[in-house]
Amino acid sequence: MEAPLDRVAVEAALRPFGSSRMLPAQAYTDPAVLAWERRHLFADAWTCVGRVGELSDGCTQRAVTVGDVGVLLTFPADAAVRAFANVCRHRAHELLPDGGSNGRPAAVCPYHGWAFRLDGALATAPGMGALDASEFGLIELPAAVWEGWLFVNAGAPAAPFAEHLGALDGLLAPYRMGSLELGARHEYRVAANWKVMIDNYHECYHCPLIHPELCKVSPPTSGDNWSLPGAWVGGSMDLRPHASTMSFDGNGPGVYIPDAPRRTVLYVGLFPNLLVSAHPDYVMTHRLTPLEPGLTSIECSWFFPAGFSETAYAVDFWDLTNRQDWAACESVQRGLSSPHFVPGPLAPNEDAVYQWTTLVAEAYLGRGLRLDS
Repeated sequence: MEAPLDRVAVEAALRPFGSSRMLPAQAYTDPAVLAWERRHLFADAWTCVGRVGELSDGCTQRAVTVGDVGVLLTFPADAAVRAFANVCRHRAHELLPDGGSNGRPAAVCPYHGWAFRLDGALATAPGMGALDASEFGLIELPAAVWEGWLFVNAGAPAAPFAEHLGALDGLLAPYRMGSLELGARHEYRVAANWKVMIDNYHECYHCPLIHPELCKVSPPTSGDNWSLPGAWVGGSMDLRPHASTMSFDGNGPGVYIPDAPRRTVLYVGLFPNLLVSAHPDYVMTHRLTPLEPGLTSIECSWFFPAGFSETAYAVDFWDLTNRQDWAACESVQRGLSSPHFVPGPLAPNEDAVYQWTTLVAEAYLGRGLRLDS
């Protein structure tokens, strides 16, 4: 199914790099497009819903929304996390409200009392008589845990998660992200479309003008972008000779991640909503949730080797950099709402933006999610 966008305008984004144009304004401003994206780019793909250890903390079940689909996560004590449609098999009442959780051994529908075990099987159906319980278990959804993050495919079946990751798994393996510990987290609400923020993340063409602090420790024209299998886009940037990490002075009290590269920082975006910035001594992530066409919630987290607590050198540096980016993205969003906006070209060093844009554009045209690079 195609997105509710002008096909010719979308096809302009798929021209060869150097002659392509950005997506039309409606891709960033139209509620109908966001509704389409929630179903086809989020629910129908592998969306990151958070860290599995945090989601399961203190509970046996938790309700989340993936795109536009309600999902019930269950955490059996003796088994892996499971994901189910958050829909009672009797009359479709939600088993838990979005964001709700509890520690019960079963999910009980608050409407008529049907109860489902944590493996999704129907346990009791009051007043239903001789009901064949095997026919009315919860609808299970694919779920996968990767490096501590939980991903759910809540809509139409997606490609296997290993294919979704592609080569990214190997590139990030040296950082041992599953063993890192959360050091800090900031929540942001930014008045910009989620794709505007990902476009911004994938280029440093803007860095000399709005990120002077970043440019002091990492040359904005350094590094390379990859074109490898998987539903992701990204590349690396170098540290300046005097710098050992990304901080205001290029130094910090951090402990190196043993196998992580020492002179580069990796910036990758796993479709649709997880950005991973991997440094020699910490990993920063951004998890995006679109709220409105022009409003995005961002969970920014910093992960460090176990036992490390002096996080301010990284957190303060990136909080400033984040806020510089958010201000730029909000200005772009206002510009996209202008009746005079016409999609523009990409600069020669915006090849990662091109990769991201073509990934989205092909999905808009109903061609599915490109996984072969």
